[in-house]
Amino acid sequence: MWSRRFSYLAILWGRGMARRQWLRTAAVLTFTLAVSAASPSGSAAPPLRIGVLKFGTVSWVLDVVRQQGLDRAEGVRIEPVELASTPATQVALQAGSVDMVVSDWLWVSRQRGAGADWTFIPFSTALGALVVPPQSPVRSLADLRHRRLGIAGSPLDKSWLILRLLAQQRDGIDLDRETEKSFGAPPLLDQELAAGRLDAVLTYWPFAARLEAQGMRRVLSMSEALEALGIASAVPMVGYVVSERWAAANGEALQGFLHAARRAERILATDDAQWARIATLTGARDATELGHLRDGFRAGLLQRWGAAERQDAERLYRLLAEVGGPALVGTSMTLSPGTFLAEVQY
Repeated sequence: MWSRRFSYLAILWGRGMARRQWLRTAAVLTFTLAVSAASPSGSAAPPLRIGVLKFGTVSWVLDVVRQQGLDRAEGVRIEPVELASTPATQVALQAGSVDMVVSDWLWVSRQRGAGADWTFIPFSTALGALVVPPQSPVRSLADLRHRRLGIAGSPLDKSWLILRLLAQQRDGIDLDRETEKSFGAPPLLDQELAAGRLDAVLTYWPFAARLEAQGMRRVLSMSEALEALGIASAVPMVGYVVSERWAAANGEALQGFLHAARRAERILATDDAQWARIATLTGARDATELGHLRDGFRAGLLQRWGAAERQDAERLYRLLAEVGGPALVGTSMTLSPGTFLAEVQY
């Protein structure tokens, strides 16, 4: 191959090509040859771009994937793109800036109902929890009546809707009316709880784990709330979201990514040394906090995703649609067909 390239250059020189133009052509041909030599196919496969939050749990998984070389073993290139918030990742996905994000299937179903082709692949069953100070008199949802409740996210946050459903069904309480609500970012709510300006906080599971490590008390996890609502399966609320068309066109890369991610999860499920290695990435302030984050992550690892889980997800969707209404689900009161990607190996 080299001899053919140099013969071509010699012909150009012999035809009187200007020296500057000849050198430029030589450089281009040499670079092209080097790239071809580096890749047996002549061109490297494009990377799988995934939008992540800097301290999000998926970043922990991807770090283990990179450190263990699991991406190379699966023949896939993963390019994490750090973004500031979950809405920012969704915007990036819609704009085509990334190929994959982590979100919930409620958002996917609503988008599909509006004509989009996003589809969901489960990642974690971990949900939020209701947390109070250690000496708080709050022991049940009924005790929240007339108290100051901090809620992570927005009025459409799924944990808040689940809590409202359970309080209504089990205790006949409308928490939306009978609590003094404050919606906000989890770190701000943590500060307000510590300062005594909130009586309880409903927050995402990593922040609940951190609060418990600081001595706060868990009143109810949203997994327990789902069980009380009759959702028997561990339904994964959080997962990877991709375009259905993209998945069809990049099936090998998607499958390689999922295999690498699952292998990394199995490592994190058993290897405490890996947790010590990624401690800084988790944002844990000490070993106690890291231990709570580790245990919470492991408890949320996907164990099964079959017909029973899908049926419970559809049932939960209908329950949440009743309380969240069009603001949550748009025009579709039932789960949109294709919300869950079928043709993928778990």
